Amino acid sequence: MRVAVLTISDSVSRNQREDLSGPAVVAFCRGLQWEIVATQRVSDDLEAVREQLCELADSGRFDLVLTTGGTGIGPRDNAPEATQAIAERVIPGIAEEMRRKGLEKTPTAVLSRGVAITRGKTLIVNLPGSPKGATESIEAVAHLLPHAVHVLNGARHD
Repeated sequence: MRVAVLTISDSVSRNQREDLSGPAVVAFCRGLQWEIVATQRVSDDLEAVREQLCELADSGRFDLVLTTGGTGIGPRDNAPEATQAIAERVIPGIAEEMRRKGLEKTPTAVLSRGVAITRGKTLIVNLPGSPKGATESIEAVAHLLPHAVHVLNGARHD
């Protein structure tokens, strides 16, 4: 699977804070033998996130775009809104499963508002911004994502 990891954070995009969640997601994906094609950073600005997601999905270079950050309830947490704005289809079960599994370890996991969508032949999944939350979330659904991408690209799923 060809993967892009997009860290959504004002402070990371301005180089005021080290990106810990993006590299954690990259390491997890590499452990599954997924190909990391790109890693990028963007501010929490709604329009900037929307534009970056469109660019990544519409490029045709990625099967999966994983975002990290911007899924909470803070005033600058815009990842779900930006992602939904470019969605062709929403896949609620992926986000539901991440929250369900997260709740087993972290009571506040239900406050994550991340979504999963498709745009063209690309699957986009929002992950929380903490390294622990991001890796636990991707771990919860990693077994589903290759199949989802396969079906999204036209494979039969009898």
